[in-house]
Formats: sequence, C-alpha cells, structure tokens
Amino acid sequence: MTAILVLSAVLLLLVLLVIGRWPAALLFTGWAVGFLLLGWCDVDRFLRGFANPALVTLVLLLLVSLALERSRIIEAIIKHMLNGSEFSAMLKLTGAAALMSSVLNNTAVVGTLLGPLSRQTQHPVGRLLMPLSYASILGGVTTLVGTSTNLVVDSLLRQAGMPGLQMFQFAWVGVPLLLACGATMLLMRRLLPANGSAQSRQHAPYFLEARVAEHSPLIGRSVEQNGLRGMQGLFLVEMVRDGHLLSPVRPTDLLEARDILLFSGSLDKVQELQRYPGLEIFGNDVDALFADNLLEVVIAHSSELEGKTLREVDFRLMFDAGVVAIRRGDRQLTGKLGQVELKVGDCLVLAAGHDFRQHRNVERNFHLLSSEPLRPRLNAKENLLTLGCFALVIACSAAGVFPLLNGLLVMLGILLAAGVLTRMEMRRRFPFDVWLLVGSALAVAGALEQSGAAKLIAGTLNGLFGHGGLMGSLFAIYLMTWLLTELITNNAAAALALPVGLEAAKAHGVDPMPFVMVVAYASSACFLIPSGYQTHLMVLSPGRYKTRDFIRFGLPILVVYSALVLWLTPIVFA
Repeated sequence: MTAILVLSAVLLLLVLLVIGRWPAALLFTGWAVGFLLLGWCDVDRFLRGFANPALVTLVLLLLVSLALERSRIIEAIIKHMLNGSEFSAMLKLTGAAALMSSVLNNTAVVGTLLGPLSRQTQHPVGRLLMPLSYASILGGVTTLVGTSTNLVVDSLLRQAGMPGLQMFQFAWVGVPLLLACGATMLLMRRLLPANGSAQSRQHAPYFLEARVAEHSPLIGRSVEQNGLRGMQGLFLVEMVRDGHLLSPVRPTDLLEARDILLFSGSLDKVQELQRYPGLEIFGNDVDALFADNLLEVVIAHSSELEGKTLREVDFRLMFDAGVVAIRRGDRQLTGKLGQVELKVGDCLVLAAGHDFRQHRNVERNFHLLSSEPLRPRLNAKENLLTLGCFALVIACSAAGVFPLLNGLLVMLGILLAAGVLTRMEMRRRFPFDVWLLVGSALAVAGALEQSGAAKLIAGTLNGLFGHGGLMGSLFAIYLMTWLLTELITNNAAAALALPVGLEAAKAHGVDPMPFVMVVAYASSACFLIPSGYQTHLMVLSPGRYKTRDFIRFGLPILVVYSALVLWLTPIVFA
C-alpha cells in the first residue's frame, strides 16, 4: 500500500513539474519533507542526501567554475574559432565547447560564450548558438564531472552501497557519442535558421511599452491622427486603458492620459518614439532614456526573477535599471510589460543606471550580451594559477592520488587566499537551488526504493517490454529517463529513474552497470524541447529560435545518440 501511495505522490510531483508553475527545487523539497514526515523516508537517508559527497563535489565544482569562466583563454578561443567559413567556425566552436564542457559545468561554458557569440558579426548567430548548447551536452557525457547528472548518478550509487563511478568511465561511450552526434550536427547545419545574421539581429522583434504622459499633446487625438499607424519598424499591437486590454487597436481610437501603448518591432527603431511628445518608457521621457546605457541581457537559470513580473520584484530599485523591451525566442508577447511573467532565457533590454554593475545580484540573474563583462577577466598570473590548479586537481583525481572533493576544497582555498574569488562572490553565487534540488531528489529517490515503488515501476516496465529480454528492459529504462529529462529536469530525471534501473537489473539477475549508465546517458539526451535543459533556454532568445527549430535540428541527433547508447552500453559495460 505504501508503494502505491509513494508512486501516486511522485506522479503528482511530475505533473506539477511539467506544468512549471513552481520551481523544481521548491517542489522536490516539499515532497522530500513530506515523505520524511509520513515516514516514507527515514531521517538518516534524508540527511545523507544533502550531505552526499558527490553533491558536495558538484557544489564545489560550480564554485570553482566562477573563476574558470573568467579566463582570458576563452576569449582567445572564441576569436580563433570564428575565423574562416561557417562550416569551419561551427566545427571549431562545437569542438571547443565539448572539450570545455567535459571538465566544466555546461551552463558556465554556455554562459561564458553566449555574449561574445551574440555580438560577433562573422556568422549568423542562429547557426552557432544551438550547436553550442548541444555540444556542451555531448562534451558533458564524456567525464564524471562534465555534467551534474553524472555526479547525481554517482551519488545515488554510493547511497545504495555500490562503488562510485570513475572520472573517465563515461568516455568509452561518451566519446563515440560526441563524434557521431557532432558529425550529425555538421551534416544537418542547413536545418538551423540563419535569422541571427548581423543584419537581421538589428530587426529582432521586441515587445516594447510606452505610456501617454499627463498633458501630452497626443491626448484626444486618434491613433491615425497621431501617426501611430505608419511607424517605421514599430507596430502598435495593443493598448491598455484602466487595466483593460484593447486589441486590436483601431485607427479611430482616441488616446487618453495614462494609456499604455504596446509596440512590436525592432529595438533599433525605438528611437522613432522620440518623434511623439509626451510618451514615456518605464517612467522616463524617451529623450532621457537614451542618456542612460542600453544593455541587452538574458535571464539566467539561477535568476530569482523566473515566474515573477517586473512589478512584483520592483525591478528598477532591485537593479538600478529600467526594462525598455522584452523578447522571448521569436514569440510575440502580449499584455502590459510590467505584468509579463518572466522566464529563464528571456532577452531584456535595460536602460542601466550608473550603479547597475555594482549591484551584487546582477551576476546571479543575468548573462550580459552587450558591452564588457560584468566581472573583470583574470590577469596572466591569476589565469595561470586557476587553470594550473584545476588541471592538477582533475589529473590527480583521475590517477587516484586523492578524491576530487579533496582537490576541489584545496583549490577553492587557494583561490580565496589569492583573491581570485571572494567570500562575497561565493555567497552571492552559491548554487543553493542546485543543492536543494539534488539533495531533495536523492531523498525522493530513496523513498521510491525504500517503499518498493521503484520495484513496482520496474515490474510494470518489464511486463510491457519483457518480451524483448534484457535489451527490452534497457530500452524501457532509457525511454522512461529520456521522457523525464525532456519534461522536467535532467538531475531530477536521473534521481527518479536510477532506483527503477537498479530494480530492473535485480529482476534480471545481471550486473546493474549497463542500467546505471543508460540512465546517466539518457538523462542528458535532451535535444527536442528547449524548456527541458538550462542551456537551451539560455540560447533560445539570443538565437531567436522557435521550439520547432529544436525539434527539426535535434531529432536526427537524438536518433543517432539513442541508437549508439543502446548499442554500445551493453557491450562496454557488460
């Protein structure tokens, strides 16, 4: 009976995760605490989830990445790899991104490269950013530290009393995956949209909002009389009056004081609004707006803005900046600008005040697409120290000289002592959501195993795919994990699927390692839905992609990836 109740609770959790109204970390924490209070997860297992060595290693790796992502070498790599033809640039970009992602966090790699790639003018951005995101995934599956899901799988194995995974154990299948899927990306590159060229980026559709000020000469005149119908590069889509949306806007509609005018158009044409006296943007006269510094940013995966509106967070006070425009992929937004619910990956154009860069919460919330980076690059000495320490830690861990956790702790102490990282920076960028999500997911996974729910799921899958024998079960586990990672998050998918994989291996009486590795690889197989993976959301708006772009380009990669995983994993890890 307990297994049925736990399974029902987990299914409800999955439904809420797919709806996406509440943060995954909050939902998993609530479920983990609920399971603890109901006795479905014991206290020891609950606490061990948050103090798991692999989870601590992941947190340390993310903190160390704060210094690594500021290396000047990355800028040099970008300049070199964009030279030459589009084919050559894409080949060098994906190779460099995969190599960096094999030892660095995927989001750190994409976040570091996102701004420079968005500003370059040699090649269409749409032909580069999606391959960048996919390459970071493919590079991540080649090593233990390449992606957080591998560390989650490692932590679950250790929690189950099994030996942990080795640094380069993933490479036996991961490297063939990287080569085959990389070749597929190059062959299919023409499927990528070229809508991010240097010329078209200036005309990317943004959602802008202007307000009719008191005593404006526009008041009492119709839309057509004010010349708001034939604007160059801007289109008046909607109007908000006293909280009521007027759409479509008719040429005969008269303007009143405090009317909110909603425009769709290119950002470089926003200066057209200077021709209309008495229009305000985010509380400023249009002329005053351009005295400020206009910056383009992308909302980061760690942002506290997700799911909130500009009005709810008091954006101007929070960041000393006003939002001029919003863009979400290539979608047309609707409604009043201050009431738009913000999402990870949204592009915002900010009129930034003088103190914008000094605000402590800027780095946590945004990736900067324009101007100089928020933090200074490492100097030559800091660069040598940071990269040298990291290479030494990885090499010694791979050789078994000392555990990765110990090496990262020592490295973090050195970076703090040398001033490369500061305590304030670590406190500001501490990956609390990751720690909370993974720790809670481990507790939920423990409840699945402890209650027998995992065994129940494994039995059901065996009944559906049992006629295929061992390969049928491996396929079922892969399919289940892949669906979870597309619909929710990769870490959560790994945590929920691994107990089922272990039970399936036990039912067949075989070595569980093929099932373990299938779960690990399938947890990173997010190639179709942009909302399923953080780096996809990061490139969505800068690349002006639609969901169908991901499906069209990602489907061939998914087919090649899945076929290789199901073919090679039983052979390599038998």
